[in-house]
Amino acid sequence: MPPKGERRKYQIVNTAKDMFIEKGFQSTHIGQVCEKLNIARGTVYQYFSNKKEILYAILYSVIEKIEDMFDNDDLQEFFRSGPDSSSVIKFINKRISGCISVLVNEPIVIKLVFKEIVGIDTEVVDKVNESVLKIAKIIGREIKEIKSRGIYKSNLDPEITASMILGGVMMLVYEYDKKNLNILDKAVIDSIADNYLNGVLV
Repeated sequence: MPPKGERRKYQIVNTAKDMFIEKGFQSTHIGQVCEKLNIARGTVYQYFSNKKEILYAILYSVIEKIEDMFDNDDLQEFFRSGPDSSSVIKFINKRISGCISVLVNEPIVIKLVFKEIVGIDTEVVDKVNESVLKIAKIIGREIKEIKSRGIYKSNLDPEITASMILGGVMMLVYEYDKKNLNILDKAVIDSIADNYLNGVLV
């Protein structure tokens, strides 16, 4: 179990996140977050100077989860074990499915990308774009490494491929949200991963 301080920080971030989606960024105030959690305003300021910092914490958390999902040490260790081709496909599929799950479980990121959180300003938009680029670089690094091992098609451009999968997933989440469909369905996530693998494998 995480320490009390970490639990409190997590509660603040998640409560604010729900409010940003429901009420808009501009209309959400620190005091409302405190009221919802029944905590003093000073408690929030122990962790965050303002609500933008809370929003950025959400973005950093997504980046960290994707970094963990595509941990390079785990990748190297896996290949050192001399896996057969079937194990390689399962391993890659698990990592890409995990990445997709992280993205679809944080719809606020998609809403920010499509500027659907009311009240966000240029600074926030820039931070969102910067975060999306970081995620694309992490995915691109993974693609480059797997391509160098002859598993992915040799003509793949890792950066373009990473941008395409990220953009495709974000658009799909956006469309599913608009139609009130369940993007969290495991069959949907598996289908996205399978389509990705069908396009990149040798």
